[in-house]
Amino acid sequence: MIRLRTALAGLLLTATLIGGGAYAFSYAQPAKQAATASSGPPPVPVVADAVKSGNVPIYLRGIGTVQAYNTDTIRTQVQGQITQVAFKEGQAVHVGDLLAQIDPRPFQAQLDQAIANRERDQAQLVNAQANLQRDSQLMARGYATPQTVDLDKANTGQFGAAVKADEAAIEYAQTQLAYTRITSPIDGVTGIRLIDVGNIVHPTDPNGLVVVTQLQPISVIFTLPETSLPQIQQAMAKGPLTVLAYSEDNKIKLDEGKLAVLDNQIIQTSGSVRLKADFPNPAHRLWPGELVNIRLLIDNRQNALTVAATAG
Repeated sequence: MIRLRTALAGLLLTATLIGGGAYAFSYAQPAKQAATASSGPPPVPVVADAVKSGNVPIYLRGIGTVQAYNTDTIRTQVQGQITQVAFKEGQAVHVGDLLAQIDPRPFQAQLDQAIANRERDQAQLVNAQANLQRDSQLMARGYATPQTVDLDKANTGQFGAAVKADEAAIEYAQTQLAYTRITSPIDGVTGIRLIDVGNIVHPTDPNGLVVVTQLQPISVIFTLPETSLPQIQQAMAKGPLTVLAYSEDNKIKLDEGKLAVLDNQIIQTSGSVRLKADFPNPAHRLWPGELVNIRLLIDNRQNALTVAATAG
């Protein structure tokens, strides 16, 4: 009996201690939360800066693709064997610079033959004219028949026409001979060479000899949302608009040019309008096919108040 009472007393003491601990924990939690709530959010740092007055440019921004002003695939206009390649890949060339030479000997021979034919027909024409003059005088004296004079006139006309045909043949042969010198039609930069010395080239060859690309000046085609169209039109009414070209990361200014063309229709699928700007590109920083960031300057606000973006 004594042992039973002792065990019950121990159980009662344990339950009392557990209940007291639970009560103390539940009381401490709201107190901790209240202390945290009273402290509030962490302070926000404030950076102060002076408000400044100055000119503020207003830009419309878009993405554009650099496009060569002229791109010419150089092809031969006559068939023949390449005897000389006169350019290096990536070389700057000017109008009239020799790019390649085709063997000119067959064309020179055709020209020489046409010149010889003209000299022969000219000699015959001179003879026919002399006969006509002599027989006309003889007919006036009764020593020649009208039929003879008519024949002389026919021969004179025939040989005169032959001389004109020979002159046309000479001009054609000279043109063909000139085509053996393949020259650059524009100022630009040559691409990868597509022919070698000894190759037989034809006017129907699909790839040509080389591609010459004009880099100065150069163009950029870019798009802007159609909602910007009224702003662009208002700005264009005031004068030429300045366009800035930047690298894809917007860290390097590549060139500064002028807006050249506002396209005459909206692209329905994208709701945008295409524009074209021309750049002088003196340092060749703009390269055909390159993607660039474009800034179109549409306004320049005078004496506007500005504050640094880091302030606040």
